[in-house]
Amino acid sequence: MLAALSSIIYASTTAILTLPREPCEIAAMFLGRVIGTVVATRKVTGLQGIRFLMVQPITDKGVDRDQPIVAADTTQAGAGDVVHLTSSREAAIAMPEPFVPVDHAIIAIVDLVAGKAVQISNAGSASRGEEAR
Repeated sequence: MLAALSSIIYASTTAILTLPREPCEIAAMFLGRVIGTVVATRKVTGLQGIRFLMVQPITDKGVDRDQPIVAADTTQAGAGDVVHLTSSREAAIAMPEPFVPVDHAIIAIVDLVAGKAVQISNAGSASRGEEAR
């Protein structure tokens, strides 16, 4: 039995070690454009003083995708700003008081997203450009 178990473990580790080395794609950032504010007169303890903004998710090319979301703002972003968002547990951890009940949080104001075909400026307009160096 021990020999069978050790051969299974060996086979499993061998398979892991001999996987082909393919180039990996870096996961895309969760980007959005601030399109408005949300007013909440009563908030849960821990969210006092936190602003909520309406954010339109965008692709890395600046094209709108999905439906707008509400995000807690940790960066003092303003209307038209391109922002980097996080969601789920990471959003709650990003807040000044961790583990508050939020689904999305703005964690950065994006100055420039550069790619081979498109650059998104913080003004929110997409423009054609060369690859960033």
